[in-house]
Order: sequence, then C-alpha cells, then structure tokens
Amino acid sequence: MNKPKIYLIDVTNRDGVQTSRICLSKLQKTMINIFLNEMGVFQSEFGFPLTHHETNYLNANLELAEKAKLNIRLGGWLRATKDDVRASFKLVPKLKHVNLSISTSDQMIVHKFKGKLDHDSIIKEMTDAVKEAAKFGTESIGVNAEDASRTDVDYLIRFALAAKEAGADRIRYCDTLGCDSPFSIYERIKKLAEAVNIPIEVHCHNDLGLVVANSLCGAMAANDAGCDAYINTCVNGMGERAGNADLTAVILAIKYANNTKDKYICDEKVDLKVAWRICKYASYAFGIPIPINQPGVGSNAFAHESGIHADGALKDRRNYELYDFEELGRGDPEIIETGRKITVGEYSGIKGFRNVYDKLEVAFHDEKEATELLELVRYANVHNQKPLVDDELKFIAKYPDIARKIFTMTP
Repeated sequence: MNKPKIYLIDVTNRDGVQTSRICLSKLQKTMINIFLNEMGVFQSEFGFPLTHHETNYLNANLELAEKAKLNIRLGGWLRATKDDVRASFKLVPKLKHVNLSISTSDQMIVHKFKGKLDHDSIIKEMTDAVKEAAKFGTESIGVNAEDASRTDVDYLIRFALAAKEAGADRIRYCDTLGCDSPFSIYERIKKLAEAVNIPIEVHCHNDLGLVVANSLCGAMAANDAGCDAYINTCVNGMGERAGNADLTAVILAIKYANNTKDKYICDEKVDLKVAWRICKYASYAFGIPIPINQPGVGSNAFAHESGIHADGALKDRRNYELYDFEELGRGDPEIIETGRKITVGEYSGIKGFRNVYDKLEVAFHDEKEATELLELVRYANVHNQKPLVDDELKFIAKYPDIARKIFTMTP
C-alpha cells in the first residue's frame, strides 16, 4: 500500500481574491494559474463558475490547459445546490473539477440559514448536488464543510459519510473562522478521517496567527489515519480577513519542520524554485509588498546583521539558515534599467511596441501580426490598469486568441 501524501490545492484565485480591498484582473489570475502549474501545485481553485464576469476567463483557462498541456487541475467553487451545479455547467461546460460548499455548524444553521435548512436537509442538499455534478462527467468532486471547526464532530462524520456515499472524492474541512489550534484540528481530522476513510482537504484561516501550523497538523492527522491530505494555500498568505495559509511557508514546513520532514511526504511534483517568481508576481499584481520577514521570500529571510550570526552564516550556512535561498529560486541579481526605457501601454505605437518585444526575443511573421498584437496589448493594459510584466507580454504573444477571450466581458 502506498504511503499517503500531502498535496496542495491553491485557492488564491478564489479565496485570495475575496480579500477585502484588493482584486486581480483575469489576466493576472491566468498568470497565477500558469505559475502554479510551473510550481507543480496539484490544483488551482480558479474561480466561481456561476459568476458571470468570470465565464470567459474560466472557459479560456480550460482551453489554455488543453492547448498548453498544463498538468495542474483547474477547479471551480460552487454552492452545494442542484440549481447552482446545473447553471455552472451550462456556463462552463468543460469544467471537470469542482468543490461544493455548504455550512455545517449549529452557529451557521441557526444564525445563517435562519430555519431554511436543518441538519438533515443540509445533508440532502449536499448529496443531491454531488449526484447532480457527477451527471456532468466531473473527474473529481470535493465537498466543503464550511465552519467544520465549530461543527459537532459526530454530525461532521455523518455529513462526510453521506458525501462519500453520494460520490464525493474529498472532504474539505474548513476552519472558516481560524479558531482551531494545532491540537484541536489534529484530533478532529484524525477522528474524521479514521471514521470516513476519505482524503481530507484542510482549509484554514489566520485569525489567530496559526494558519500554517493548523494546516500542517490537519494534514498530518489525515496521513496518520491512512488518508491523503490536500492543504489549501494562497500565494503570500492572501485571503479573507487575516488570510489563508501561505503557499511557500506550507511547503517549507512540510519539508523542514522537526518530526515532519522525515515522516510525511509532500507531492514530489512541487518545485520550490518557482516560489520567488510567483511571490514577486503576486505581490505586484495585488499591489501589496511582501513583508520583509516573510518565510523564504521576505527580504530579511536570509539577511544577517548581528556579528555572531553573520560570522556563523559565513562559516557554514546551516549555522543560521534552515534551508538554501537557491532552493526558492533566489540568488540571481535583479537588474533595474537606469537609462532609456521604452514601455508598452494603452497608447503605445508600433515602433515602441516592437522595441519592447525585440528585447523579449519575440519575433512577428509580418507587420499585420505585430499590429494586431499591439491592439491586444493595449487592451491588456486597460484590463490590468498597470504596466504589463514580461511574462504577461510573452503570454499574450503566445496565446493571443485565449488572451482576447480573457479580456472580454459582457455585462
């Protein structure tokens, strides 16, 4: 029997973009999906299939996944109702991976549903939705127990058993308010996984500053019960209120924490070398600087000033560095232009545009192709409302038809 593993399902493009006061453009969300694919992340929860302004983006990204042969799964978040499932597959017919969500705690049942649903009807609503989703040829169905950390554990087990019987592939344990501790989430998920014998997704929030520890302990509990675990992450720890589990910090914790690194297995496809690029890109896209003390990618993560520390690090990096900066894709100098700089924007002309793409070593077949791409890049700048980065410019040149769909919305 294969030893259970810990996989990553990144929710930056679903929960991360729900962070108050920030947003990502559809191009930026697409770039996040591409970076996550390069990083070897198992799945990206790439949006809301029932949200109309996402329709073209979602369909275009599913087309991109086929055309570019992306390994990452693209999963949609839906409410666990038959009507939402039907409407979602009508809007996004090629959707293959879904998570169906419904609240399970007494707090939510009484004070959110206000008598519309009780314990039994919640299970029926959820199982009907799972069966409905299966009719559309889904390849994986996750069922989310919202507010699982405040749900009676015996009811949570009954809920999960019903989901499994209906055809669900995973149960998402949501610490929606971030109220679990590493000890409580380990105990609850261990009991749940042993009783239901189904892979567990661990979805934690950082309201108490415990999000990475809780995520890791929840995954460890599932593995100890013989089940695969899937940790939900966000790039740079974005997410509602105090945020979700930081993608890079979670990987580092699995690989280097005492009593974890030798006992639990992180998905072998994960490549930490992409961490620096994706974190820097997300910081630019969100417009939020990376804190200097951010694990792995903060500007002080490998900085030493104290005489004792500097001396020790210079003698042997392991004296004061737990892991290598090269492992995160760091170490190369970043070059900043200090002379003439030609940029491309919504009012660019063809000569400046061609100069920018020449430096990117992107060639055009003829003037017509260059002119058409210039028009598309102009729209992209309007779409992003900020200057495009090199990776975005290269993406538009390589997949102009997909880019055009991403930029298009019909109110």
